[in-house]
This record gives sequence, structure tokens and C-alpha cells, in this order.
Amino acid sequence: MTLRLRNVRDHELEHVLALNNSAGPTILPMDAERARLFLAEARYFRVAEVDGHLAGFLIALTPDAEYQSPNFRWFQQQFDDFVYIDRIVVAGAYRRHGLGRIFYADVQSFAEVRSPRLCCEVLLEPRDDASVLFHGTYGFREVGQQSLPDYGRVSLLAKDLCSYPWVRDTYLAHGRLPALPWLAERERSPAPTLAIKHG
Repeated sequence: MTLRLRNVRDHELEHVLALNNSAGPTILPMDAERARLFLAEARYFRVAEVDGHLAGFLIALTPDAEYQSPNFRWFQQQFDDFVYIDRIVVAGAYRRHGLGRIFYADVQSFAEVRSPRLCCEVLLEPRDDASVLFHGTYGFREVGQQSLPDYGRVSLLAKDLCSYPWVRDTYLAHGRLPALPWLAERERSPAPTLAIKHG
């Protein structure tokens, strides 16, 4: 099996939509407009390619994103700086092979040189025990809860990234990160400006 994590390509949005909307009740549905919004706004939008097949994706945003999700907005009100995991989806045929942990290691590698914390949420009502356990063992802690109409109660989670203060003081305070391939490959080129209605 050959696994490759890489930035999403524009023409793959239809496949991303299909994966998202067949993932089950713990993943909010997504339409083409929302997928284009993520393409334009997400600082991290990467896919897992297994033997040439799209096996999953993870989308994460930073506080400057124009995104109306109530969970994202909650984190904006609480923290000045964070990387927010909006969703992770792994296709059924590729589940239970560790792709979730691989994605989380990759997004943490992206986040810890840019932000002091990684944030996300998990469902409590109805309770998603697999997700609760996964995030707890990955070092996330609860920083709040909220109830969402037509969705349920969520636990809002954050993970402090202990490497960030050193990166900030060593590199970011003096300009920017060094031009290293493993950093550059996680940077997405801005998507073309799109006429997107937010709300």
C-alpha cells in the first residue's frame, strides 16, 4: 500500500463532497458552495491518496477565515490564535488502518509551527465514543460545550502545542519560518477569488 498526503486539487472537490456526504451522521453534510468556501479559506486542506485512490481528507482553518460555523466562531471568541480542525473524513474501505492518526500527526506538524493550539469538537449528544476516546488519547482537553440546533451537544476541545513558543521566539519573531520542503509542502496556494455568500 502506497500512502501519500498532499494538498487537495481543485478538480477533486466533487470526490471530497461524495466522501463527506457518505461519512455518516457524525459529519455535517456539505454542498458544493461550502466545498468551494473551504478551498478558498482553509489554510490546511489535505487529502490521503492510497494507491492512487482518494481515501480521505482533513480540513483546518485559522482565525482569519470567513467561516460561519458556530463552533469555529466559539473558538474565535475564546482564543486569538489557533488552528481549527473542521472535519476529517476517511472512506469506509480505508478505516481502521491508522489514517486518522496519520492525518492528526500531519495537521499537528502544520499547526505547531504556526499557532499555540489545535482545536476541534466532538459530539456528546448523540455521543461519539470513538471520537471522544481518540481525541482524549491524542492530548485534547475540553475547554467548553455548546448545543447546536439540529445537531446535538458538542464538547469543544483544545490541545496546547508545546513547540510553538520556541518556534515563535526563534523564527516568527524575526520574520518567518525557514524555507524547508517539509514546511512548504503544507502551504496551500490561495484559491482563486470566488463569489461566495457567507451566512
